[in-house]
Amino acid sequence: MRKAVVVGVNDYPGAPLRGCVNDANSIASALETHADGSPNFSVKLVTSPGEAVTRAELRRLIEKLFAGDCEVCLFYFSGHGYIKSTGGYLVTTDAKKYDEGVSMDEILVIANQSHAKEKVIVLDCCHSGAMATPAISGANLAQLSEGLSVLTASRDSESALEINGRGVFTSLVVDALKGGAADLRGYITPGSVYAYVDQALGPWDQRPIFKTNVTRFTSLRSISPPVSMETLRKICVYFPTPEDEFKLDPSYEFTDAQQKPEHVAIFKDLQRFERVGLVVPVGEEHMYYAAINSKSCRLTALGFQYWRLAKEKRH
Repeated sequence: MRKAVVVGVNDYPGAPLRGCVNDANSIASALETHADGSPNFSVKLVTSPGEAVTRAELRRLIEKLFAGDCEVCLFYFSGHGYIKSTGGYLVTTDAKKYDEGVSMDEILVIANQSHAKEKVIVLDCCHSGAMATPAISGANLAQLSEGLSVLTASRDSESALEINGRGVFTSLVVDALKGGAADLRGYITPGSVYAYVDQALGPWDQRPIFKTNVTRFTSLRSISPPVSMETLRKICVYFPTPEDEFKLDPSYEFTDAQQKPEHVAIFKDLQRFERVGLVVPVGEEHMYYAAINSKSCRLTALGFQYWRLAKEKRH
């Protein structure tokens, strides 16, 4: 079972926001299904205006999300964040001085105590980097139980920006979930989402923060892989060891008079591998010339990684 609570709050008395509900809707839509339309997360979407996101209600949603055994629990929040000497807070619609909302330290305790196998927290709010670094530890030591990953829009000292009614961070996360962060098997993990966001934001922009304590990354969403799994598994057939080179000749090129159908079929697979960075021609710039001039092709470092996964039957 995979479940998610997605919260977006625009409706703050005296300090309204514009993009948080849009962000929550986009995240919920991306998480509900995989790219092929099959079910993914069971999403509870809460937005304001529409529903009251009080401190009590937000706390209830978080406790219910992380209760019980579950394969993956994901919590997303877009709204105001606040930081003071006692730590960071997710600001609720009933916030007032000395009671600003739900403490990030409280959320950390709830998530750390959860029996869910994988727990993911994604925050798009100002000062969100305070999440998982409790104030009691001086806010400089992350304290995450096994299986917990935290992805935030900014450092604890930074604001999170909105542009054209969308959060900059969430826009990138959604693009990552739609395929920008997928590996060659079509899997999208918290780590690959962070890498995608990190590369898109420059050193002078808000800096996303990623904290994790996992032995393996779970896939948050999957898309159709650029190379089918059936074809990808053939990499061990074409290259019995990762150091082997695959010898080519004109019979592999379909435009050549010497072409052989069985060789042409293999060459199409090798060209697919080359397009996604798994294979490179040896001694030629293009695979076509490697075939015509009877050269060879070999695995790249990335190709060796997927060769190993195929050999270990991990895809």
